[in-house]
Amino acid sequence: MNSRYIGRFAPSPTGPLHAGSLVAALASWLDARAHGGRWLVRIEDVDRPRCPPSTDALVLEQLARCGLLSDEPPLWQSQRDAHYAEALTRLQQAGWAYPCACSRAEIAQAQPRGHDRHAHRARHTELVYPGTCRHGLQGRPARAWRLLSTADLAAQQALPPLEWQDRRLGLQHQDLGRAVGDFVLKRADGLWAYQLAVVVDDALQGITDIVRGEDLADNTPRQLRLQALLGVQIPRYLHTPLVLGENGEKLSKQNGAAALNLTHPAATLIEAGQHLGLNLQGNTVADVLAHGVQTWRGTMMPASQSPEPLPGSATQKDLT
Repeated sequence: MNSRYIGRFAPSPTGPLHAGSLVAALASWLDARAHGGRWLVRIEDVDRPRCPPSTDALVLEQLARCGLLSDEPPLWQSQRDAHYAEALTRLQQAGWAYPCACSRAEIAQAQPRGHDRHAHRARHTELVYPGTCRHGLQGRPARAWRLLSTADLAAQQALPPLEWQDRRLGLQHQDLGRAVGDFVLKRADGLWAYQLAVVVDDALQGITDIVRGEDLADNTPRQLRLQALLGVQIPRYLHTPLVLGENGEKLSKQNGAAALNLTHPAATLIEAGQHLGLNLQGNTVADVLAHGVQTWRGTMMPASQSPEPLPGSATQKDLT
């Protein structure tokens, strides 16, 4: 087993797995196995009000029926508040995080004229923050904490550019200040933002390779910036094709995606493979997965080398 490759699947237990989430899970599992690495499962229940009781157990049961078993006990984000608080404190002390008093309505009203504030936005995206509270709250109570995203500060501290080589999509880049602005680290309701939680957990689990759906590619620049500021290892990324519904939109729990039909798990895995461009074969789950690993090795670009920590980067111990 390649100890230098650690992948993960990180579902949000807001509902049972559907066809789209199985495609992402299968791709990440196949990539880990094809590289002789480890594959972990992390339950991303940081947004607790949206996670019905027992849904996490259902998700784990669905994965198990498909033969997708974590190489370590699953990790729950809802049990990791102290780790996120430590990371936020470090960003505050370094001058990168600041309190914000703005409501969503105020941010929407501050958008440029002609901007459709009600337009559909991808998962974990936000309206571009206008920087209202960068220089103080002006007597108003703090609601959230945000990360400075300005390019001039990044240049002063010699941070790397926000670009990465996606293993499927190729060279990607984003102007974080224009596309997102100062993004949230801790929400007004006291819950931790996805971007901070995922970066902290990827670092603490030693994740070297992130394989996930293409809808999350837009999140990568925010995570790259946090990884650089926290001095942790930057993983490789591979964003997979999305499964689309009959209306042409991404299949998701939000638009009523049906739960996986696991009457015949092997057939369900074969169908998931088709969305990845893989012609999987086999009558049992074990046979389909074994064939999938061989097929993945022959069709997907391999991870050429294991990522190295940034100079002076934090270790897992540093973040605990």
